[in-house]
Amino acid sequence: MGQIGTSNRQINLYCIENSERAKQTLAYAKVEGVSVLVIDISKTPIPGTQIVEIASRLGMEIKDLINRDNDLFKSKSELPNLSPKDWIKMIHQNPEILKQPIAIKGDNTILVVTPSDILQL
Repeated sequence: MGQIGTSNRQINLYCIENSERAKQTLAYAKVEGVSVLVIDISKTPIPGTQIVEIASRLGMEIKDLINRDNDLFKSKSELPNLSPKDWIKMIHQNPEILKQPIAIKGDNTILVVTPSDILQL
């Protein structure tokens, strides 16, 4: 059993709430009448165990959760060689580098690339 409490009646949305993609994703969810619990990662750090679980649910390594287009990532040439623990520390210190929004509903987890992806859940 994972660390993340999930339900088939609610979507857990990990995002930076004021980002444009998060706002649009929430709008899609509201139109569909879906209950959404927003976890604003800029205000509430995701525990390391949950980051590991999210990566596992998405079939990714932790380093694959990093937005490589982010300016912080681009400015650090040594970043690709970090350990999983180091990536978790980096995400805690700089939540904006995490690819997001990430939506979880029951056993389903998706990385929202376009806001309408939320409808897959």
